[in-house]
Amino acid sequence: MDFGVVLQTNPPAARTVQLAKLAEAHGFSHVWTFDSHLLWQEPYVIHSAILAETNRVTVGPFVTNPATRDWTVTASVFATLNEMYGNRTICGIGRGDSAVRVTNGKPVTMRELRESIHVIRELGNSRPVEYNGATIRFPWSRGSALDVWVAAYGPLALKLTGEVGDGFILQLADLDIASWMIKTVRDAAANVGRDPDTIAFCVAAPMYIGEDREHMRDQCRWFGGMVGNHVADIVAKYGHHGAVPDALTDYIAGRQGYDYNTHGKADNDHVDFVPDEIVERFCILGTADEHIAKLEALRAIGVTQFAGYLQHDNKEETMRVYGETVIPALQSPLTAKS
Repeated sequence: MDFGVVLQTNPPAARTVQLAKLAEAHGFSHVWTFDSHLLWQEPYVIHSAILAETNRVTVGPFVTNPATRDWTVTASVFATLNEMYGNRTICGIGRGDSAVRVTNGKPVTMRELRESIHVIRELGNSRPVEYNGATIRFPWSRGSALDVWVAAYGPLALKLTGEVGDGFILQLADLDIASWMIKTVRDAAANVGRDPDTIAFCVAAPMYIGEDREHMRDQCRWFGGMVGNHVADIVAKYGHHGAVPDALTDYIAGRQGYDYNTHGKADNDHVDFVPDEIVERFCILGTADEHIAKLEALRAIGVTQFAGYLQHDNKEETMRVYGETVIPALQSPLTAKS
C-alpha cells in the first residue's frame, strides 16, 4: 500500500511546501492538495515549488475539475511539470465541488467529465487528441507520463471511473461503503473489457494519531460535512435508498446548508449534524495500532493507496508516527499496483 498526504494550500505557501517535504521524509509517496482557487492559494504554483524541493514524491490536485480550468491548460501544466521534474505528477479529477459551487456554478455532466479525462490524459502523455474538431498536441512535449484518477460517489460516476479511470478516489474510509464502491468500479471495468487490477484504488480520509477521542472527532468532524455535500447530490437525484448504501445517506438527514468559507477546516461551525459514529467510520483515528488495523482491513478489500487529510492540529506528530510505525507495517511484498 502507498501513502499520501492531502494538504490545503493556505498561506503562507512556504508552510505547504514544508509539510510536503516532511511527508517525503517520513516515507509518503504522494502529496495531494485541494484545488479551489478562490478558497485557497493556486495549487499548481505551489506544486512546482514542492517538486523543486523534494526528490521522489508524486504531486497532484485532490481534486481538480473540468469546469473552472480549461482542459488543455490543465494538461499543459502537468506536461510542463513533468518535463521540469521528471514525471512526478498525477491528476485527480471530479465533476467539481467547492471550486464551482463557491461561484454558484454546477458540477459538469458525466459526458463532459469523460471527455475531459480523455483530453487531459492524451495531452499529458505527449499524445495527440481530437479536441473541438481539431487534432491537437503539445509539440514541445516528449515522454510525459500522467495518470488520471477519478473521484466518485454516485452510481454513474463509479461506472465512468471503472470504464476510463487510471485510479479511483474515494473520500471516506468506511469499510462497508468502500467495499461496495470498489466492487462497483471493478465490475464496470470488467464490463468494458478492462482488467480491474490495472486500476489504483485510493481511499482518502482524515488521519489523526492520538488518544483523546472526543478531541480527535471534533478536529475531523468537518470531513463528514464535506462528504455530505456529495451525498446530498446523490440523494437529490436518486432518493435516500437504493442507489448507494444507506450507511452513506442516512446521516445527512439533519444537514442544513453548507458554508464553503469553512470547507475542510477543523473549526467548521455547521457540521453538528455529523454524529460521532460517522466521524469514526469515515476517518482513521486513534493509536498507531488502531490505524494499522483499519488500514490492513482496507488493503484486504483492494485499497492500494491511503491518502490522509491533515486539516487538524496534529499534523507533524501524525506524519511522524506514520513514518516510524504505520507505513512500515503496511509495506509488504503483497503491495498492489499504485
